[in-house]
Amino acid sequence: MSGRTTEPPGGRMTERPSDRVGAAMRTGIIGTGRIGSTLARILVAAEHEVLLANARGPQSIGPLLAELGPAASAAHPAEVADRADLLVLMVPHASVRGLLPSAAVQDKVLVDATNTFSGAGAPADPDGRTSSELVADWYPGARVVKSLNTMHFETLAVAGTAGGERLAHFTAGDDEKAKEIVAGIISDLGFAPVDTGSLHAGGILQQPGGPLYNRPLTEAQALAWISH
Repeated sequence: MSGRTTEPPGGRMTERPSDRVGAAMRTGIIGTGRIGSTLARILVAAEHEVLLANARGPQSIGPLLAELGPAASAAHPAEVADRADLLVLMVPHASVRGLLPSAAVQDKVLVDATNTFSGAGAPADPDGRTSSELVADWYPGARVVKSLNTMHFETLAVAGTAGGERLAHFTAGDDEKAKEIVAGIISDLGFAPVDTGSLHAGGILQQPGGPLYNRPLTEAQALAWISH
């Protein structure tokens, strides 16, 4: 699905809510473990509004909300999906299918930050397809982007404000406008967005076992690797 704007009867071009970029966007995070909580903290520090959900319910998120302040709120996953402009999946990949109502993610940027592993903890290869391709199958109306899945949460917490050369976060997807939106958020957080290509080819590079997974690279290093 493209990022084209729609033209109403009066002829004036209007931008979809899911095409807004920057702090005006309301980001929903599904999953409040170490990585999801870390993302919420750095988004709030960058003056973004966040909506949080997990499998245990909004009451379990109370301590994190107290830490984050008024820019954060919590709800059930379906409610967060409905209210957010952009969604980030930070839950175990096995729990993604059926987690959200399809109507709630229709035409919405859906960032797949999940990773697939076998029962032994080794990288899994679901019949040659990436986790994000499966997410796109499960939510066919969503604008799926693979991102925010390659960096350890401890690095994510501090690297964006550490100074020096920016570290790269990668984006893969088939919707160029959706990738641009995610890239804008990555930049807001102090990282360098680097496009790895399509949901399939780029996703293979980013997933566990791929050459970019859990490998901190500066923007220059990442661009050199992508172009080699």
